[in-house]
Amino acid sequence: MAPLRGAKRRKHQPEKDTPTEALPMAPPVAGDWWGTFSHRLAAGQFSTKDCKDFESVFKMSRKTFDYLCSLVKGDFTKKARSFRNFRFGDKKILDVEDQVAVALLRLTTGESLMGIGSCFGMNHSAISHITWKFIECLEERATAHLKWPGPEEMATIKAKFEKIQGLPNCCGAIDTTHILMCSSSQPNSSVWVDGEKKNSMVLQAVVDPDLRFRDVVSGWPGSLDDSCILRTSGFYKLCQKGTRLDGQMELPVESSESMVREYIVGDAGYPLLPWLMTPYQERQLSLEKAEFNKRHAAARMVVQGALSNLKNRWRVLQGELWRPDKHRLPRIIYACCLLSNIMIDLGDAERDGMPASQNHDDGYKQQVSNVVDDAGVAQRDLVCRYASRLGGRLME
Repeated sequence: MAPLRGAKRRKHQPEKDTPTEALPMAPPVAGDWWGTFSHRLAAGQFSTKDCKDFESVFKMSRKTFDYLCSLVKGDFTKKARSFRNFRFGDKKILDVEDQVAVALLRLTTGESLMGIGSCFGMNHSAISHITWKFIECLEERATAHLKWPGPEEMATIKAKFEKIQGLPNCCGAIDTTHILMCSSSQPNSSVWVDGEKKNSMVLQAVVDPDLRFRDVVSGWPGSLDDSCILRTSGFYKLCQKGTRLDGQMELPVESSESMVREYIVGDAGYPLLPWLMTPYQERQLSLEKAEFNKRHAAARMVVQGALSNLKNRWRVLQGELWRPDKHRLPRIIYACCLLSNIMIDLGDAERDGMPASQNHDDGYKQQVSNVVDDAGVAQRDLVCRYASRLGGRLME
């Protein structure tokens, strides 16, 4: 795998691709991997404030870290001969834990390849190779952590949405976020310029009530709007065919039609479809419709929170580190979504919870779609009547 493109270089770094001299360290305790590694961080003057605290460095528990090591160990050791070329500045060969730690530092801190390499007395190409190997292993070994739920799991998801937000048969929330990139003079690079005059790539995500990613797609340029990206996604095609979100539920309302289809919720930037419910956009809303919009907004908070946590935890997605590239950056984004789900699955994301601010796309204006499907209107009105019977209080 080729090195990451667009990594920012620190000032005063040596121009030649040669390892820098490592600073001397105090002898670590025998058999204490973290003790040794934290000494290296401190000696290399890494930017993390507390190099001695494992969770402050990696933003995860040691349990999750050990699981990641076990997940990729087989693939790493199969090619052990090639990995023996990777040594710290003191000539010690990097073992599996060292390699996973180096890759996680790249993803969690967003530090440049040169910056991480100088910390450990390694060249930046070695840091890039290790990071990409880790991402490739996640793509092969961790996909079970990001999948569309089966019937039993979906029943639990729908029950949570109805209990907390009062929306029956709701299966998730959808939204997009922009991953900023640096400008480029390459041909056709203007397609990456979004409505805010920034170079960006868009991530579309469907999220469950536990802030777990259930469907993600990235790689589309920032110039495309939310509804366009939706229509080009495999998720849209599955839903339109009726092979996804096809379950029916009968609601206890007085109506000629009381069956509501499974659906997800999205903001006003999406079209109103039988399986995608958007808020009412009239200026003068009835109390019934206003109540629906309030519950709808509360349900959407899960995807806003998940995307906010994604960018805050995996800082490699922040800043303008990337040149327009439809091949490498989507894989980085997908790996970060996988890692977020792994932390949730292992009970390691509770320290984050819902962030104080769900503004994951600061500076971007709300898009509005005027596409309305008649069947979608009927579905929304049916759910609106049902929600109005629950009263004006959202459950805690």
